[in-house]
Amino acid sequence: MTFEELGLEPNLLKAITDLGFTSPTPIQEKTISTLQKEKTDVVALAQTGTGKTAAFGLPMLSIIDTAKKYPQALILAPTRELCMQITKDLANYAKYMSGVKVTAVYGGARIDAQIRDIKSGSQIIAATPGRLCDLIDRKAIDLSLIQVVVLDEADEMLNMGFKDDLDIILGKTSSGKNTWLFSATMPKEVERIASKYMNSPLEISVGKKNQGAENIEHVYYVVSSRERYAALKRVVDYYPEIFGIVFCRTKAETQEVADHLIKDGYSADALHGDLSQSQRDFVMKRFRNNALQMLVATDVAARGIDVSNITHVINYNLPEDAENYTHRSGRTARAGKSGISISIVTSKETGKIKDLERISQKTFKRSQVPNGVDVCEKQLFNLVKKLHEVEVKDEEIEKFLPIIYEELKDLSKEELIKRFISEEFNRFYTYYQNAPDLNSAGGDAREGGSGRSTRFFINMGMLDGFNRQSLKDFLADVTQQPARMIFNVDCKNSFSFFETESKLVDTFIAVNAKDVEFNNRKVSLEVSNRKMGSGGGDGERKSFSKSSSSEGYGAKKSYGRSEGGSSRGFGNKSSGSSRSYGNKSEGSSRSYGNKSEGSSGERKSFGKPFKSAEKDGNRDEKRPFRRDGGFKKSFGSKD
Repeated sequence: MTFEELGLEPNLLKAITDLGFTSPTPIQEKTISTLQKEKTDVVALAQTGTGKTAAFGLPMLSIIDTAKKYPQALILAPTRELCMQITKDLANYAKYMSGVKVTAVYGGARIDAQIRDIKSGSQIIAATPGRLCDLIDRKAIDLSLIQVVVLDEADEMLNMGFKDDLDIILGKTSSGKNTWLFSATMPKEVERIASKYMNSPLEISVGKKNQGAENIEHVYYVVSSRERYAALKRVVDYYPEIFGIVFCRTKAETQEVADHLIKDGYSADALHGDLSQSQRDFVMKRFRNNALQMLVATDVAARGIDVSNITHVINYNLPEDAENYTHRSGRTARAGKSGISISIVTSKETGKIKDLERISQKTFKRSQVPNGVDVCEKQLFNLVKKLHEVEVKDEEIEKFLPIIYEELKDLSKEELIKRFISEEFNRFYTYYQNAPDLNSAGGDAREGGSGRSTRFFINMGMLDGFNRQSLKDFLADVTQQPARMIFNVDCKNSFSFFETESKLVDTFIAVNAKDVEFNNRKVSLEVSNRKMGSGGGDGERKSFSKSSSSEGYGAKKSYGRSEGGSSRGFGNKSSGSSRSYGNKSEGSSRSYGNKSEGSSGERKSFGKPFKSAEKDGNRDEKRPFRRDGGFKKSFGSKD
């Protein structure tokens, strides 16, 4: 079927022809043909990257009355990036329609400017729920004449906590409107929205519910947790032409991974909710223009990234639920192209892979992290391919050729090729010739005192001013161990957990004998008997029976929630030869967190994020070249 057969008006057909659209995708064909024929509510289920914006945007533009200068259609989207993308797409579809105005409404931008745009005669509003509720509270927008409401990425809006906002917004619209709900997955909360606010909706489904796209290859690597970053670099080097998104769970981890990649010479940047709108726009502009090879992002920030040539999605950590995995992997293989979704997991996470296989009905292939020889081979043949396809500017280079020919006249063709290739190949060979095997041999043992790593408890946490990185650096200092030997740091409010190699247990336990203090509290390290992944929020109780005349608390220490009358009490400041961390310290002691005075004059601040000189799990490796030299390649929060 063609777009002409769907009954679209000539101005819309001309615009989509300019955009290179030739034939509709399955979701476009089913949705547009239905909405062109009748006014009805619709629930449309399709994977990301299948053209859902055109599926609702083209029929929406068909019913807009350009002579009426008030909001007639409303599109709700979970993130500002998706909101902006929808606005841009609709403007492209409507470029031959006179009088159509689309306004994007989202947080992080000036609300007064958005109000002016709405009042100047916008017929279509693309909005994030939070900012639209602000406009409703200010009585700056009237939704009573809305004819069509589109809920785009409805599942993600509910995941982000917009349920109450959606109830407010939909309650302000007229009962005679049509609601078009688009989603990649259909959790129960989306079903609730459909049953509450929609009138006998037609269900249009392309593929099965929660099922991923067919043209995506799903691969996973099993490594130890401290080798996760090294595995990421190895994978990126193995795919020289990679143009992808690296997904992390938290904003802090996203920034940390991006910083490490940039420091190691990769073309990368971070996208997360702590960036300002102008920073996010700048990063996205670079990524869309192929000026970045890798975008490191959180799930929320990456929603709405509609870039058709993404080759790989890398899950640095698996998401919390299967729906988010579907959305992540859907960033690649868009517009009918193929792609690869890679997950870097530990042995204890392989069960989640089985769950994802069952829910998504896809097969996940376990692969070995490429070794040094594999990477060198891939880079070598990529270089040969680029040499074969390079554009030769005959006129510009002609004047230099006589000197070049004279300089190289003693070399045969075979020698010339070998030397030219070796100039670049040697960098990777030197870097990878002794590269370790990163594949997990049978699992990360995570129980205290057993296996290759041991889990520790420390009575310091976020209330002491620590975060994941600063606690790692603090522990590295007091134990005189490299920061890379401290991994899986889990920073809670009043205490934390971390892991180190089992052979270092005695070294870490020895800290207790050094009388190390932080903010007048003695630092205590203990082997934890709790397995990773067994819960342990900030309410977890952990008690130890130790006594000390200098610690200022009784025979029983309790961390976390008080139970049965036990309490946490820190009394007298220890004195003598102890080191003091946290307060003003005079003499030769070092101070972490506040001003330090003494003979050393040294000052080191903990409690605020900062970059460590050592990287967790990357073996202090640097990339054998930078993207600005050598194999140069120009690649391309809740509101």
